[in-house]
Amino acid sequence: MNQRRSSESGFPINGVYTEADLPEDLDSRLGSPGEFPYTRGVYPTMYTSRPWTMRQYAGFGTATESNARYHQLLRAGTMGLSVAFDLPTQMGYDSDEPIAHGEVGKVGVAIDSIEDMRLLFADIPLDKVSTSMTINAPGSVLLLLYQLVAEENGVPGTALNGTIQNDILKEYIARGTYIFPPKPSLRLVADTFAYCRKEVPKWNTISISGYHMAEAGATPAQEIAFTLANGVEYVRAALAAGLAVDDFAPRLSFFFVARTTLLEEVAKFRAARRIWARLMRDDFGAKDPKSMMLRFHTQTAGVQLTAQQPEVNLVRVAVQGLAAVLGGTQSLHTNSFDEAIALPTEKAARLALRTQQVLAYETDLTATVDPFAGSYVVEAMTAEIEAAAVELMERVADHGSAVDAIEAGFQKREIEQSAYRIAQEIDSGERVVVGLNRFTVDEEEPYEPLRVDPTIEAAQAERLARLRAERDADAVARALADLRAAAEGTDNVLYPMKEALRARATVGEVCGTLREVWGLYRPTDRF
Repeated sequence: MNQRRSSESGFPINGVYTEADLPEDLDSRLGSPGEFPYTRGVYPTMYTSRPWTMRQYAGFGTATESNARYHQLLRAGTMGLSVAFDLPTQMGYDSDEPIAHGEVGKVGVAIDSIEDMRLLFADIPLDKVSTSMTINAPGSVLLLLYQLVAEENGVPGTALNGTIQNDILKEYIARGTYIFPPKPSLRLVADTFAYCRKEVPKWNTISISGYHMAEAGATPAQEIAFTLANGVEYVRAALAAGLAVDDFAPRLSFFFVARTTLLEEVAKFRAARRIWARLMRDDFGAKDPKSMMLRFHTQTAGVQLTAQQPEVNLVRVAVQGLAAVLGGTQSLHTNSFDEAIALPTEKAARLALRTQQVLAYETDLTATVDPFAGSYVVEAMTAEIEAAAVELMERVADHGSAVDAIEAGFQKREIEQSAYRIAQEIDSGERVVVGLNRFTVDEEEPYEPLRVDPTIEAAQAERLARLRAERDADAVARALADLRAAAEGTDNVLYPMKEALRARATVGEVCGTLREVWGLYRPTDRF
């Protein structure tokens, strides 16, 4: 039997920890909950006054089908909605474009215009719910559609609460749903910061994501190092656009994974808060405490789910959710047990939400702030991860910036090496995956996955044809011309973009206009 193993980040885990393993300056590293450096949580009372926001990531097929799922989730007690978009929408293409063929409505909801957004949020009180939209390259487009629909229902931008992911840099590292080259993409991010500060002040303008890097194979230390390095790049882009750090930094948020390695995950979250607080205070001169708070959403680890014996995923998700809560997350999405097979069924999504509700209401997790503070093992691990992440961030900085490191392929190579090591360990049996390489069964029980209607693509194409026939084509052309002029110059592109969408320009037409000005990014490009 294994006596000892290394952590996911590569440092050894001791069989026994004692006071001697604690950092000498532990008191200054910890602080109090809600105080710098926020190791113990960004709020003084954390969950003792209210639980985290419980989100469920949903969206599939048509806007009408997704709307029905949102109403089901709200009735089940979900406190925030989290929208999944299909691949064409994520890439800024309309459903009737040839490149979208076969992908419409498959991994999320298809949104082509303001009409789809109206259906998606029909009869949902947008001033009462918090909505997170997992969208990056066209993040500003989907935010503006959301704002337009809210305004049509009498809800001003000042009342809207939610998040767009809008994190384009991790797309070049780990995910691939980019459109434009990095420089104009960073400009679009900065324009969104400035627009939301004036028009949608409660909105979180970016969710700087380590989740997708973790899903691609990043270790916990790599996950927070590369995520925070990207965060530094966004801060620099906003400062270069003339924004003051304390004007935009309080609206920055982050997105991390929660794995089954519970102790290391708790340590990871605590280390990330500490590193970010010091960066914002010491490197960027932030004065507002909110600028130094690393607030984050967590999703349980999809990559650790198995198609074999899928019910075991219920246990994995419960452990991962527990890690996120003990680590001090602000909101949480728990994956459904069947997501390794297909889009989650209604029952599976409800069970995932019930997992969070059991953690919040049947355990004593919400009775005290930061239960692991002072733990020999967790404090030692927090220091280990902090040191490893800072060293990796310095290696990114040695390239000049996160963008320069992306161009050199640094982050991608590091993650691929970790992913290869993990795959080897699973193949050899050194890393146990229950139901996959140990504790297997000879015959799996039958499972009926949720299936997406293949006629959705044709229906979306018909809706687009009708939209183009009925709208004022001259008004759309004028609005897109204004957008082009802003993109060619230095004006904030979100204002003419909003007017184009109001005139019923499509997502594909808006993104296509920007493509014509800014070009497409290809991995072999140099910028």
